[in-house]
Amino acid sequence: MRPISDLGSRPASHIGTPAPGSPRRGLGSLITRATLAGGLTELALVGAHVLMYPLGARTERLRPDPRRRPGEQPPAVRALFAADPLAARIPVVLVHGLIDNHSIFAVMRRSLRRRGFAHVCSWNYSPLLADVARGAEDLGRHLERICEQTGHDRVHVVGHSLGGLIARYHVQRQGGHRRVESLVTLGTPHQGSVLAHLLPTPLVRQLRPGSAVLRELAEPAPDVRTPVTAIYSDLDQVVLPTSAGRCDHPDLLARNVLVRGVGHMSLPFHRGVLDEVAASLAGLRQPHAAAASESAAVA
Repeated sequence: MRPISDLGSRPASHIGTPAPGSPRRGLGSLITRATLAGGLTELALVGAHVLMYPLGARTERLRPDPRRRPGEQPPAVRALFAADPLAARIPVVLVHGLIDNHSIFAVMRRSLRRRGFAHVCSWNYSPLLADVARGAEDLGRHLERICEQTGHDRVHVVGHSLGGLIARYHVQRQGGHRRVESLVTLGTPHQGSVLAHLLPTPLVRQLRPGSAVLRELAEPAPDVRTPVTAIYSDLDQVVLPTSAGRCDHPDLLARNVLVRGVGHMSLPFHRGVLDEVAASLAGLRQPHAAAASESAAVA
């Protein structure tokens, strides 16, 4: 599969309170050309992902690519890491969402490797997981294994949907900030989702707005310096309201990136999102504590 892209769905970043680029509301948001195209793309990707799902049932083994070195890449790739030549060598761990597996990252994994990231792998957690904290502990053990295998002290983590919340819980509540260099979340219900009221399972109840887990994540976290980039969409059909995909916490170095007309399952496949993830991991899109009220367009 190739990355998908739509006109009118370029990301925009917002640090701090919601800016003029906040998700659209009302009937007008449902009839735009970008929204209609995004909805059709989402349906097509869901169908394709159902076919790919069996291929991702096993946890992917770490396969370091010794050819991927910033100094050996074409100029365009080397430029991505100009600010931090070592960024490409830090391992990247991809964490999927609820009732899913690492097949959701088929395009992103290939894209990151092509852009010069030397160590990219995915992690599957149990489909029977019933607790965010338990999943975060399991993730922590996996990150330790990745560090042992690669010899690195730090890792990048990219989480889709629930995977982003599991990673954030590990970073914020279990000392994971000592291992995680940066965290990028895609369509993650940082503030819960009202759809979680439809399914009364233990894990899904933790995704309801105001749940005990989300209250824990709202508690002070003065020691956490891991930068967080939360990419969310105004067409997300799972995270409702869509603004709940923002990571707003006074102690976190969080940067919220809005994309328009991209569905929940489409986020890991969208070209603009892939560009944003790569730039964030390379250190080109880092939030700054002194810029808490800034808002800017992202190319």
